Amino acid sequence: MNNQLLIKEKLQATLEKIQTNSDGSPITDLQLDKTLVEQIEQLTTELESVNPNPNPLLYATYLLEGAWQLQYSTAKEIRTLTSLPLGLNLGKVYQVIDVANKLFFNLAKVKHSLGLVSGYVKVTASFEPAKEDLEPLANKRINVYFDKRYLSIENIVGINTPKLNPFKVVPANNPTSRPATLDITYLDETLRIGRGGDGSLFILSKSYDLPDFNC
Repeated sequence: MNNQLLIKEKLQATLEKIQTNSDGSPITDLQLDKTLVEQIEQLTTELESVNPNPNPLLYATYLLEGAWQLQYSTAKEIRTLTSLPLGLNLGKVYQVIDVANKLFFNLAKVKHSLGLVSGYVKVTASFEPAKEDLEPLANKRINVYFDKRYLSIENIVGINTPKLNPFKVVPANNPTSRPATLDITYLDETLRIGRGGDGSLFILSKSYDLPDFNC
């Protein structure tokens, strides 16, 4: 077994070990002790150093296409979602990418702890390759432009509620001083790692169980 696969297996085994939520919701660093957070960061950094596709925007865009499920993150927006009020719990979180049209959306499933209400939050966005100062061609960084935020209730006490799906659509927030950025620091057929402009970490696995949602 080569070094890349060995590190990847160690990282995935660590994430599976801490994934105690049967609903598949992502884990954040705030839910773990410091030692485990440091272990995940170390394994992630090691895996990034043996990335089989170091120039994903030039040579591996086909691998980006499709649905990805978020497994672990240190991002503020994900931390916020894991502590929702009114008995609401975060479920699975997806990112679905349409490479040809340079679009994607983030989808977070939400459900009441007693099963009273279920729905989702969806944020649509567009992206473009970002040219880095020291690089002649854009190769791993994208600029992100958020578009709209959808708040939807899919059912109440088991009854479908199409009129509430969505019940609110508002403009999504974007940074005022510069575009939001994301570096794709590791990419293969089943695993993707990204680093936000603020250093936040996202670890996602390829998914095939997402219902049909349009960007």
